[in-house]
Amino acid sequence: MASPSTGLLPADFHLFSVAGIAVSVGIFLTIATLYTIGSSIYNVYFHPLSHIPGPFLARACNIPYNVHTRDGSMVAWIQTLHKKYGDAVRVNPTEVSFISGETAWQDIYGFRIGKHKTGAYLKDHTWYLKPVNDTFSLIGSDEANHSRMRRNLSHAFSDKALRQQETLIQGFVDLLVQRLGEISEGAKIVDIMRWYNYTTFDIITDLTFGEPLYCLRDQDYHPWVNMVFASVKAIGKVSAKAKSPMFHYYDKFLNLFIDTQALLRTRVQFFHLAEEKVSLRLDREGDRPDFISEIVKSQGSKEKALTRPEIDSNAVLFLIAGSETTATLLSGVTYLLLKNQRTYAKLVAEIRGRFKKQSEITIDEVNNMEYLIACLQEALRYYPPVPTGFPRVVPRGGDTISGKYIPEGTAVYVSQHATNHSTRNYTDPDSYIPERWMGDERYKDDNRASLNPFSFGPRNCLGKNLAFAEMRLILAKVLFNFDLELVDKTTDWMHGQKVFTLWEKPSLMITLHPVTR
Repeated sequence: MASPSTGLLPADFHLFSVAGIAVSVGIFLTIATLYTIGSSIYNVYFHPLSHIPGPFLARACNIPYNVHTRDGSMVAWIQTLHKKYGDAVRVNPTEVSFISGETAWQDIYGFRIGKHKTGAYLKDHTWYLKPVNDTFSLIGSDEANHSRMRRNLSHAFSDKALRQQETLIQGFVDLLVQRLGEISEGAKIVDIMRWYNYTTFDIITDLTFGEPLYCLRDQDYHPWVNMVFASVKAIGKVSAKAKSPMFHYYDKFLNLFIDTQALLRTRVQFFHLAEEKVSLRLDREGDRPDFISEIVKSQGSKEKALTRPEIDSNAVLFLIAGSETTATLLSGVTYLLLKNQRTYAKLVAEIRGRFKKQSEITIDEVNNMEYLIACLQEALRYYPPVPTGFPRVVPRGGDTISGKYIPEGTAVYVSQHATNHSTRNYTDPDSYIPERWMGDERYKDDNRASLNPFSFGPRNCLGKNLAFAEMRLILAKVLFNFDLELVDKTTDWMHGQKVFTLWEKPSLMITLHPVTR
């Protein structure tokens, strides 16, 4: 017979009995429930960010944010939130998105001088994944290491280096035109998105390792192309786990039935393949300048030298940032032009009226083509290759961003797609109108300072001049040689595209008609 209880539990209570386990689970669930409710109440009503508006559930917990990150609907969700709540929106308990680009870009990403004495806004490492080799590249490094790396790498992306690399770049663009010409003699229908990818991947791998992937030569994707997007897609998965452990355990449970780790394994595999390529390039004397040769030149300087792991991490960065983003923009501008025939005709007239033969299309020439540049600028606004924000963390003591006090430790950013499609910043923001960048009086009140597709400040994209040169040359030469026509003129190619840091794009099928001269 059980002895009488003198406490909260009976005297014969055993922790590992059925009753004991049931009681323990009940206690755990009660504590967890009370903690969750308490945290949610605090986050909504008493948190230092409680003055920033946002949906109730997103202010209470990070589940909505992580769900949208994982299913690719983040961009559409944030745009909807800004339409409802205004310039600054609290998208999870410790994260704020801004569309007030004329001030937020400077406040978050600008040089920290003068009135900005709170210190640097460092990268949010819950979003920037821990590198495979535990060594951050230029994009994720701290301020001191970033400055040293940028001093080294800036030579590889200088105007002088770009001039030296023009022959190589032109060779790949001419090969693209040749391949499209071969196709136009047969079926004439082509997935232009694939061919832009072939071109940009060949260019960036040749500039990095001294050898292309031969996508254009072989007329097919190299396995690395899919690995790059898988590596980028893994960012959202890992970020969600970092922000909420429940997703870590959720994936562990799912992994019992389906493989939830494939993206992460692909990311690791891609890194090690790039590492091998770096080793081969370092062991080989280059007969022309490329990124590795420029890095090696600075290795004798303590202020610039990179460690071997830093070289590996930055090589991976070059491959990702220098390929998929440019191909995305080219796909977007091609679609937008073909959906706006007046604009398309005007650009074609500029290109074909300026050049008599393809060899005349040089970097210098395309850099002076007003309408071509306006068309690409408008495409960067309408369809930014990186449509989300670049998260930074507010430094100690907090700071004021766009007139709003934001406490220390908050992740903040300018959400590019939402910014670019807001009526607070642009007239007719959902229309593709290159003339807005050419002084058209209808768009004189556009907030042009809000457009920074390559980020802003001391950590803006180092390769933007290369990207501009590529996209201008490729678009000019394609439209010089071919008339393009959408195969499917009714479906909105951009509608419903998911975002996993970058756009997940469907095929863009067009009909090619060679220009007769």
